[in-house]
Amino acid sequence: MNVGFISLGCSKNLIDTEVAIGLFKENHYKIVNKPEDADILVVNTCGFIESAKEEAINTILEMAEYKKQRCKYLIAMGCLVQRYYDDLVKALPEVDLFIKIDEYNKLWEKIEDLIKRDIVEKAKTKTSTKISEIRPLPMPTYDEFLNRVVTTGKNYAYLKIGEGCSNKCTYCAIPYIRGPFVSRKMEDILEEAEKLASEGIKEIIVIAQDTTKYGEDIYGKSRLAELLQEISKIDGIEWIRFLYSYPEGIDDELIKVVKEEITQK
Repeated sequence: MNVGFISLGCSKNLIDTEVAIGLFKENHYKIVNKPEDADILVVNTCGFIESAKEEAINTILEMAEYKKQRCKYLIAMGCLVQRYYDDLVKALPEVDLFIKIDEYNKLWEKIEDLIKRDIVEKAKTKTSTKISEIRPLPMPTYDEFLNRVVTTGKNYAYLKIGEGCSNKCTYCAIPYIRGPFVSRKMEDILEEAEKLASEGIKEIIVIAQDTTKYGEDIYGKSRLAELLQEISKIDGIEWIRFLYSYPEGIDDELIKVVKEEITQK
Protein backbone atom coordinates (compact mmCIF):
# COMPACT_ATOMS: atom_id res chain seq x y z
CA MET A 1 0.00 0.00 0.00
CA ASN A 2 1.05 3.60 -0.66
CA VAL A 3 0.91 6.16 2.15
CA GLY A 4 0.88 9.95 1.87
CA PHE A 5 1.49 12.43 4.69
CA ILE A 6 0.52 16.06 5.24
CA SER A 7 2.27 17.60 8.25
CA LEU A 8 0.91 20.89 9.56
CA GLY A 9 2.14 23.21 12.31
CA CYS A 10 5.47 23.38 14.08
CA SER A 11 8.74 21.46 13.86
CA LYS A 12 7.78 19.41 16.93
CA ASN A 13 4.76 18.17 15.01
CA LEU A 14 7.02 17.41 12.06
CA ILE A 15 9.08 15.01 14.17
CA ASP A 16 5.88 13.16 15.12
CA THR A 17 5.17 12.85 11.40
CA GLU A 18 8.69 11.57 10.75
CA VAL A 19 8.25 8.93 13.46
CA ALA A 20 4.98 7.84 11.83
CA ILE A 21 6.62 7.68 8.40
CA GLY A 22 9.34 5.49 9.90
CA LEU A 23 6.71 3.10 11.30
CA PHE A 24 5.06 2.72 7.89
CA LYS A 25 8.39 2.19 6.12
CA GLU A 26 9.47 -0.35 8.72
CA ASN A 27 6.28 -2.27 7.93
CA HIS A 28 6.97 -2.21 4.18
CA TYR A 29 4.60 0.55 3.08
CA LYS A 30 5.64 2.88 0.28
CA ILE A 31 5.68 6.61 1.03
CA VAL A 32 4.38 8.81 -1.79
CA ASN A 33 4.35 12.59 -2.21
CA LYS A 34 1.17 12.98 -4.24
CA PRO A 35 -2.16 12.40 -2.45
CA GLU A 36 -3.69 10.99 -5.63
CA ASP A 37 -1.17 8.12 -5.44
CA ALA A 38 -1.97 7.18 -1.83
CA ASP A 39 -4.06 4.32 -0.50
CA ILE A 40 -3.75 5.81 2.98
CA LEU A 41 -3.60 9.54 3.72
CA VAL A 42 -2.40 10.82 7.10
CA VAL A 43 -2.94 14.43 8.18
CA ASN A 44 -0.94 15.53 11.24
CA THR A 45 -2.86 18.55 12.50
CA CYS A 46 -2.11 21.72 14.45
CA GLY A 47 -4.67 23.14 16.88
CA PHE A 48 -2.79 26.04 18.44
CA ILE A 49 -4.47 29.14 17.00
CA GLU A 50 -7.65 29.78 15.04
CA SER A 51 -6.00 29.98 11.63
CA ALA A 52 -4.18 26.69 12.30
CA LYS A 53 -7.47 25.00 13.24
CA GLU A 54 -9.09 26.23 10.03
CA GLU A 55 -6.13 25.06 7.96
CA ALA A 56 -6.30 21.62 9.58
CA ILE A 57 -10.03 21.21 8.97
CA ASN A 58 -9.73 22.41 5.39
CA THR A 59 -6.81 20.07 4.74
CA ILE A 60 -8.72 17.08 6.14
CA LEU A 61 -11.72 17.89 3.94
CA GLU A 62 -9.47 18.39 0.93
CA MET A 63 -7.80 15.01 1.51
CA ALA A 64 -11.23 13.39 1.99
CA GLU A 65 -11.96 14.14 -1.67
CA TYR A 66 -9.31 11.59 -2.63
CA LYS A 67 -11.46 8.86 -1.05
CA LYS A 68 -13.58 9.20 -4.18
CA GLN A 69 -10.52 8.01 -6.11
CA ARG A 70 -7.75 5.70 -4.88
CA CYS A 71 -7.57 6.50 -1.17
CA LYS A 72 -9.09 3.84 1.10
CA TYR A 73 -8.31 5.26 4.53
CA LEU A 74 -8.01 8.80 5.88
CA ILE A 75 -6.25 9.23 9.23
CA ALA A 76 -6.09 12.43 11.31
CA MET A 77 -3.67 12.85 14.22
CA GLY A 78 -2.01 15.62 16.19
CA CYS A 79 -2.93 18.61 18.32
CA LEU A 80 -6.34 19.38 16.83
CA VAL A 81 -7.41 15.77 17.37
CA GLN A 82 -6.11 15.81 20.95
CA ARG A 83 -7.99 19.01 21.76
CA TYR A 84 -11.26 18.46 19.89
CA TYR A 85 -11.54 14.69 19.57
CA ASP A 86 -15.24 14.42 20.48
CA ASP A 87 -16.31 17.21 18.12
CA LEU A 88 -14.18 15.94 15.24
CA VAL A 89 -15.48 12.38 15.47
CA LYS A 90 -19.02 13.72 15.12
CA ALA A 91 -18.29 16.38 12.51
CA LEU A 92 -15.94 14.51 10.18
CA PRO A 93 -17.30 11.06 9.29
CA GLU A 94 -14.98 11.14 6.27
CA VAL A 95 -12.07 10.35 8.62
CA ASP A 96 -11.55 6.63 9.27
CA LEU A 97 -9.29 6.98 12.28
CA PHE A 98 -8.50 9.79 14.74
CA ILE A 99 -5.31 9.34 16.77
CA LYS A 100 -4.80 11.56 19.81
CA ILE A 101 -1.33 12.51 21.01
CA ASP A 102 -1.78 10.47 24.18
CA GLU A 103 -2.33 7.43 21.94
CA TYR A 104 0.98 7.74 20.07
CA ASN A 105 2.44 4.89 22.12
CA LYS A 106 -0.19 2.71 20.41
CA LEU A 107 0.11 4.41 17.03
CA TRP A 108 0.96 1.39 14.91
CA GLU A 109 -1.44 -0.87 16.78
CA LYS A 110 -4.33 1.48 15.98
CA ILE A 111 -3.29 1.78 12.34
CA GLU A 112 -3.08 -2.00 11.99
CA ASP A 113 -6.53 -2.32 13.53
CA LEU A 114 -7.87 0.11 10.96
CA ILE A 115 -6.26 -1.64 8.02
CA LYS A 116 -7.59 -4.98 9.25
CA ARG A 117 -11.02 -3.38 9.56
CA ASP A 118 -11.22 -4.21 13.25
CA ILE A 119 -12.33 -0.66 13.99
CA VAL A 120 -16.10 -0.56 13.61
CA GLU A 121 -17.14 2.02 16.17
CA LYS A 122 -15.70 5.28 14.91
CA ALA A 123 -18.10 7.52 16.79
CA LYS A 124 -17.76 6.34 20.35
CA THR A 125 -18.70 9.03 22.80
CA LYS A 126 -15.87 10.03 25.09
CA THR A 127 -15.97 12.60 27.84
CA SER A 128 -13.95 15.76 27.39
CA THR A 129 -10.78 16.07 29.45
CA LYS A 130 -10.86 18.49 32.36
CA ILE A 131 -7.84 20.64 33.11
CA SER A 132 -7.41 18.90 36.47
CA GLU A 133 -7.22 15.51 34.72
CA ILE A 134 -4.31 16.34 32.42
CA ARG A 135 -1.49 13.81 32.65
CA PRO A 136 1.95 13.66 31.01
CA LEU A 137 1.66 12.25 27.50
CA PRO A 138 3.61 9.10 26.62
CA MET A 139 6.73 9.84 24.61
CA PRO A 140 7.31 7.69 21.53
CA THR A 141 9.77 4.92 22.36
CA TYR A 142 13.45 5.42 21.62
CA ASP A 143 13.28 2.89 18.79
CA GLU A 144 10.57 4.95 17.12
CA PHE A 145 12.77 8.06 17.24
CA LEU A 146 15.69 6.04 15.90
CA ASN A 147 13.64 4.82 12.93
CA ARG A 148 12.09 8.17 12.04
CA VAL A 149 12.49 9.35 8.46
CA VAL A 150 14.06 12.81 8.30
CA THR A 151 12.12 14.97 5.82
CA THR A 152 14.13 18.21 6.07
CA GLY A 153 16.85 17.29 3.59
CA LYS A 154 20.40 15.98 3.90
CA ASN A 155 22.00 18.78 5.89
CA TYR A 156 19.90 19.48 8.99
CA ALA A 157 17.40 17.76 11.25
CA TYR A 158 15.30 18.59 14.29
CA LEU A 159 16.06 16.77 17.54
CA LYS A 160 13.19 16.61 20.03
CA ILE A 161 14.37 16.49 23.65
CA GLY A 162 11.01 16.66 25.42
CA GLU A 163 7.25 16.80 25.06
CA GLY A 164 4.58 19.04 26.59
CA CYS A 165 4.90 22.22 28.63
CA SER A 166 4.49 23.08 32.33
CA ASN A 167 4.49 26.88 32.09
CA LYS A 168 0.68 27.28 31.89
CA CYS A 169 0.76 30.69 30.24
CA THR A 170 -2.75 32.17 30.16
CA TYR A 171 -2.63 32.76 26.39
CA CYS A 172 -1.45 29.27 25.41
CA ALA A 173 -3.31 25.97 25.03
CA ILE A 174 -0.25 23.72 24.63
CA PRO A 175 -0.27 22.32 28.21
CA TYR A 176 -3.90 21.28 27.68
CA ILE A 177 -3.07 19.63 24.35
CA ARG A 178 0.28 17.99 25.04
CA GLY A 179 0.34 17.84 28.84
CA PRO A 180 3.14 18.87 31.25
CA PHE A 181 6.78 18.81 30.22
CA VAL A 182 8.38 15.36 29.93
CA SER A 183 12.11 15.03 29.14
CA ARG A 184 13.73 12.27 27.10
CA LYS A 185 16.71 10.51 28.65
CA MET A 186 19.97 12.16 27.70
CA GLU A 187 21.57 8.92 26.50
CA ASP A 188 18.69 8.32 24.08
CA ILE A 189 18.93 11.85 22.69
CA LEU A 190 22.69 11.56 22.19
CA GLU A 191 22.38 8.19 20.46
CA GLU A 192 19.81 9.66 18.08
CA ALA A 193 22.10 12.64 17.43
CA GLU A 194 24.97 10.26 16.66
CA LYS A 195 22.79 8.36 14.22
CA LEU A 196 21.79 11.58 12.48
CA ALA A 197 25.46 12.56 12.20
CA SER A 198 26.32 9.15 10.75
CA GLU A 199 23.70 9.77 8.06
CA GLY A 200 25.39 13.02 7.01
CA ILE A 201 23.40 15.54 9.05
CA LYS A 202 25.60 18.58 9.77
CA GLU A 203 23.20 20.81 11.70
CA ILE A 204 21.12 19.77 14.72
CA ILE A 205 18.18 21.94 15.79
CA VAL A 206 17.22 21.07 19.36
CA ILE A 207 13.52 21.55 20.09
CA ALA A 208 10.88 21.10 22.78
CA GLN A 209 8.01 23.27 23.99
CA ASP A 210 10.49 24.77 26.47
CA THR A 211 14.06 23.60 25.91
CA THR A 212 15.32 25.37 29.04
CA LYS A 213 13.17 23.03 31.16
CA TYR A 214 15.05 20.01 29.84
CA GLY A 215 15.94 17.56 32.60
CA GLU A 216 14.08 19.19 35.49
CA ASP A 217 11.49 16.42 35.67
CA ILE A 218 13.89 13.45 35.54
CA TYR A 219 17.19 14.87 36.83
CA GLY A 220 15.93 17.47 39.32
CA LYS A 221 17.51 20.41 37.49
CA SER A 222 17.91 21.78 33.98
CA ARG A 223 20.61 19.95 32.04
CA LEU A 224 20.23 21.72 28.70
CA ALA A 225 23.75 23.17 28.89
CA GLU A 226 25.24 19.74 29.51
CA LEU A 227 23.17 18.21 26.71
CA LEU A 228 24.32 20.84 24.20
CA GLN A 229 27.90 20.34 25.32
CA GLU A 230 27.65 16.58 24.71
CA ILE A 231 26.02 17.05 21.30
CA SER A 232 28.85 19.40 20.33
CA LYS A 233 31.34 16.55 20.88
CA ILE A 234 29.73 14.34 18.23
CA ASP A 235 31.85 13.97 15.11
CA GLY A 236 30.18 15.41 12.02
CA ILE A 237 27.91 17.88 13.80
CA GLU A 238 29.04 21.36 12.74
CA TRP A 239 26.16 23.56 13.86
CA ILE A 240 23.78 23.38 16.81
CA ARG A 241 20.74 25.54 17.43
CA PHE A 242 18.19 25.34 20.21
CA LEU A 243 14.72 26.83 19.87
CA TYR A 244 11.72 27.60 22.12
CA SER A 245 13.75 28.66 25.16
CA TYR A 246 12.36 30.83 27.97
CA PRO A 247 14.43 33.82 29.25
CA GLU A 248 14.19 32.80 32.92
CA GLY A 249 15.81 29.47 32.06
CA ILE A 250 18.89 30.99 30.43
CA ASP A 251 21.63 31.03 33.07
CA ASP A 252 25.38 31.66 33.12
CA GLU A 253 26.20 28.00 32.52
CA LEU A 254 24.09 27.89 29.37
CA ILE A 255 25.56 31.16 28.09
CA LYS A 256 29.08 29.82 28.70
CA VAL A 257 28.39 26.60 26.78
CA VAL A 258 26.89 28.53 23.86
CA LYS A 259 29.87 30.89 23.78
CA GLU A 260 32.68 28.38 24.27
CA GLU A 261 31.33 25.15 22.78
CA ILE A 262 28.65 25.89 20.20
CA THR A 263 29.81 29.14 18.60
CA GLN A 264 33.38 27.83 18.36
CA LYS A 265 32.49 24.73 16.32
